[in-house]
Amino acid sequence: MRNAGLAFALVSASCFAFSGPMAKYLIEAGLTPIEAVWWRMAGAGLLLVAVLAVLRPSALRIPRSRLPFFATYAIVAVAGVQSLYFLAITRLPVGIVLLLEYMSPVMVVLWVRFVRGIRLARAAYVGAVVAVVGLGIVVEVWDGLRLDGLGLVLGLLAGACCAGYFLMSDSFGDDVDPLGLIAWGMTGAAVVLFPFARPWGVPWESFTVSVAPQGGVTLPVLGAYLWMVLIATVTAYILGVNAVWRLSAAVGATVASLEVIGGAMVAWALVGETLGVFQVIGGLIVLSGALLAQTASARRSPAPELETVEPARVN
Repeated sequence: MRNAGLAFALVSASCFAFSGPMAKYLIEAGLTPIEAVWWRMAGAGLLLVAVLAVLRPSALRIPRSRLPFFATYAIVAVAGVQSLYFLAITRLPVGIVLLLEYMSPVMVVLWVRFVRGIRLARAAYVGAVVAVVGLGIVVEVWDGLRLDGLGLVLGLLAGACCAGYFLMSDSFGDDVDPLGLIAWGMTGAAVVLFPFARPWGVPWESFTVSVAPQGGVTLPVLGAYLWMVLIATVTAYILGVNAVWRLSAAVGATVASLEVIGGAMVAWALVGETLGVFQVIGGLIVLSGALLAQTASARRSPAPELETVEPARVN
């Protein structure tokens, strides 16, 4: 079960790596970031609901007591993560935004320690400090923050919502079907973002052209949209939630951080984005700190009564 979870997490991270670069094509074609997010969530949500309604209708049943959980998941873990991420990539390179978003493992560690009250190994805190130092190198704090300030804030807020995704994916029980959670989460996110996206005003001709963001590889916008929905959303979320269900928020967030490397590589290959020397060095330090923090959080220290606390199970 653990090996399957690790495999799911790895493939999920690879699929998520395409979301930012594919969104660049939609934005280049004339859609706003919020419009791009809405079409992503609406397309994926409706597809999943339709498929489950035919093949597995029981997955769509929501226990009344779980309605607040589903609503929070849709707002924070789906709408929050995706909208903030898409807004951030209009101001910063995809690789940088992913680095900011994947400060989420450190946020998971802090939540587990101070909100859940679970004692962690000292290495967890060392990892958190290392990650913050790496982030300082990425943004070049010694030179007055070389990155766009608003983009930096948006990326970190996306990271906070991403931490919520892992924690919530780690906390639902047997009364919630993971597929139903994803389907309703995406559909709910589309409902939440509807008044902001105003999809009735979308430039429909944008889906009929081919574009090359920043002089990158030319692709048809419709093809980029379908890839984003089917691979970078539906497949990525299904595998990601099932991975955390088999592992834990800590381990799932650790493996998911590989999306940073994958996303930077895809952005380099397709849209011509590159990272500077300090961004590469700082990024490696951020990932190292996040990995150390998350690995340590999976080995929690005994409680005062010398009882071992098991890792959270079912982001």
